[in-house]
Amino acid sequence: MDVHSDCLIDAIGVRHEPVAAPVRIVSLVPSITELLFVLKLGDQLVGRTHYCIHPPHWVAKVPSVGGTKKVRYARLQELQPTHVIVNIDENPRELAERLMADGFQVIVTHPLTPEDNVALYRLIGGIFNRAAEAESLVGRFERALAELRQVVWARRRVLYLIWHKPWMGVNRETYISRMLALVGWETLPVESDERYPKLEVNQALLDTVDLVLFSSEPYHFLPEDLETFARDYDCPLDKLRLIDGEMTSWYGSRAIQGLRYLGQLAESVSIVTDS
Repeated sequence: MDVHSDCLIDAIGVRHEPVAAPVRIVSLVPSITELLFVLKLGDQLVGRTHYCIHPPHWVAKVPSVGGTKKVRYARLQELQPTHVIVNIDENPRELAERLMADGFQVIVTHPLTPEDNVALYRLIGGIFNRAAEAESLVGRFERALAELRQVVWARRRVLYLIWHKPWMGVNRETYISRMLALVGWETLPVESDERYPKLEVNQALLDTVDLVLFSSEPYHFLPEDLETFARDYDCPLDKLRLIDGEMTSWYGSRAIQGLRYLGQLAESVSIVTDS
């Protein structure tokens, strides 16, 4: 693959040069931290956030620089990274601008659709001399996506909850919503100015919904939360489902597993609701 092609342009239009020498990478994006290990770059990862939890054994050996929003900047500087990877949704713009002003090579990412994973693999693989490994991931991702698209999925209107007090969901412009759309699940609200809007959950809304999905992140919903919701809103339990948020919101290498997980979940819902 030609690493000088447009695959090395990041989410804000910056063209990056491929590097052959050993690098020092700080990743401020949990899903991309995992991707770096899959691309065999774990030995060049010198910093991560405390939300970077995969792969558990190996990532625990990498120093933390704090959270995705609140980074211990002095600690990051001490690690002397050659590259810092950020994401538009997960990290503050002011942080990225400060890193750039201080002379760090900042790689900005922003996958908005599942298909954007292909460009992400090639961007990271191309910059860090892992083009072959990136193409292997591309092949695996495209096969998993093709398998999912072979099925004619029933259309369902779903409420995807990410937070409680207040209730919060996702709008249709998010990666999560577009991931769910692959199995015919259309998220509500139909339109919202906020990517993660606050929701007024009431009977009128629930009457329009086929499924209410309770994500494991960022709020970690538990089975008892479904029972409470069913009681408080007089909603049938068989309309409520827990869903693994990592499988629907983590791009990178985990997206391949996410596609298969989503297909299995949608199939299980169809068996119960369509029987």
